[in-house]
Amino acid sequence: MALLAASPALFAAVAGVFGLAIGSFLNVVIHRLPLMLERQWRTQAAEIEGRAPESQAEPYNLVHPRSSCPACQAPIHALHNIPVVSWLLLRGRCAACRAPISARYPVVELATGMAFAAVAWHFGFGPGAVLGCIFTAYLVALTGIDIDRQLLPDLLTVPLLWIGLLASAWLGAGEPAPPAALGDAVIGAVAGYGFLWLVFHLFKLITGKEGMGYGDFKLLAAIGAWLGWQMLPLVLLLAAFVGAAVGIALMAARRLGRGVPIPFGPYLAGAAWIALLWGPALVERYLRFAGLG
Repeated sequence: MALLAASPALFAAVAGVFGLAIGSFLNVVIHRLPLMLERQWRTQAAEIEGRAPESQAEPYNLVHPRSSCPACQAPIHALHNIPVVSWLLLRGRCAACRAPISARYPVVELATGMAFAAVAWHFGFGPGAVLGCIFTAYLVALTGIDIDRQLLPDLLTVPLLWIGLLASAWLGAGEPAPPAALGDAVIGAVAGYGFLWLVFHLFKLITGKEGMGYGDFKLLAAIGAWLGWQMLPLVLLLAAFVGAAVGIALMAARRLGRGVPIPFGPYLAGAAWIALLWGPALVERYLRFAGLG
């Protein structure tokens, strides 16, 4: 521990390797959690309708069954499950049937490892870096699920919110590390949820359509709980700007129709991660540029 505390580079490297392993687990979360929820919803629907629920041959959760190839169902051995490295050595194909394996898996692992390393380097050895990595892991998982399913599960957003509030109550405000001061975190959670709730209902009142899902409200509430209400304008501005730019680019390339919904969660998550590391500096520079600081 003393060595990690004394060497920021070593601490960042260790955090990066740990992030690769966490990224491998997040791939499982991104793939399995929506399927677990679907099974749960079907069981609940059967109970409401008075039908017998579908029988499950074996438990299906984040641990069971063992990971296997989607094409041939061959179990994935430990040597073939090393983050990033195994995918490269196998050239992106199953070792048993040579079916292609999505590049999303090493991308998630590499992105998580790099993000963990950046957080560790930025905050240094201490609770701020640990909390920053926890925040990052949740954001990665929510981003992947929202891209795949346009879903931000309560099983992730609600615990993320409570972890932020509890960390604020336990540790108080860090400088410059998370969490935010407790008062700022509570106001941030309420303001984050309330603002998008208001935008949702105003948009629905004007257009008759739903512009976003309730999961977005809860995600912004969680972001507010972690970063404080002061960071919410920056997060919303970054998310809206990048989201609009990507949407316009996709429509211009004719890869997205005007009526096709775009998940907003990934943009909120990306903006929140930027605000986690550089939010105060970006706000300070903006205020100076505007002549307000």
